[in-house]
Amino acid sequence: MLAGQLGLEKAHIPHVDRHGLVWLDRGRLEVEAGCLRFITAGGGALAARDYQIPHQAVSIVLLGPGSSVTHDALRLLARHGCALAAIGEGAVRFYTAPPLMPDSSALARAQARAWADPAQRMAVARAMYALRFGEIVRTRDIEALRGQEGARIKRAYALAADRFGVRWAGRHYDRADPEGGDLPNQAINHAGAAMTAAASVAVAAVGAIPQLGFVHEDSGQSFVLDIADLHRHDALLDIAFGAVAEARGQPIERVVRQRAARLFRQRGIIPTMIDQIKSLLAQADEARP
Repeated sequence: MLAGQLGLEKAHIPHVDRHGLVWLDRGRLEVEAGCLRFITAGGGALAARDYQIPHQAVSIVLLGPGSSVTHDALRLLARHGCALAAIGEGAVRFYTAPPLMPDSSALARAQARAWADPAQRMAVARAMYALRFGEIVRTRDIEALRGQEGARIKRAYALAADRFGVRWAGRHYDRADPEGGDLPNQAINHAGAAMTAAASVAVAAVGAIPQLGFVHEDSGQSFVLDIADLHRHDALLDIAFGAVAEARGQPIERVVRQRAARLFRQRGIIPTMIDQIKSLLAQADEARP
């Protein structure tokens, strides 16, 4: 009844035309008179007040620490195809996201077509490496690309360590004991988790398929890892080595999270990831014979 009275059904906006993300924390997401509202006493990114949320004009609401959500709010979001994700401070953790179910499957179908065609799949992988390296990648062999990546990332580690004045003895990572490395290696691990969370938000926001990666293959979030890696050479290392320089005895995971949250907002990391996903898949679709 409320939907009809307020004209919400007619006002429904396709996902392709929506504005992206709304970040909320330390408050209560609820419905009043058919409108989505967020009430906060402040203390986080938002000043204390009662905000009306334009749920028909956004793709995903990111609900940060100290927040709660009512059943009515979930019902309203689901009815209008707006996803809700529980995140850590600044999206350095991605806890859950209901299916986005956008009104168009165009992007997911473009991803599936590109992934299923060996030539297109290689083209997307090369485009991803071109974004990372800042130059045209000529090789068409995925193993050769991975070899180039290994050499470049080693140089990037050393340059970042020098830039922040951090002693660097090389990358050492034991999956069985991720906390066993020195402080820079621990910081890189934590920064990698934060960057993966940001990529999870971006992939969920556009309704892409997490499992269909172009460089990564075996993981259930291969495409998420592909997108996270687009920022491995710059943002991730700035987060990790900057956190080591800032730590001064503080728990390194907390410092990494705080620094990641700041850089994600300052640099618009997640909106950039969203644009990159759309651009990469659009290029692949346009290149189809």
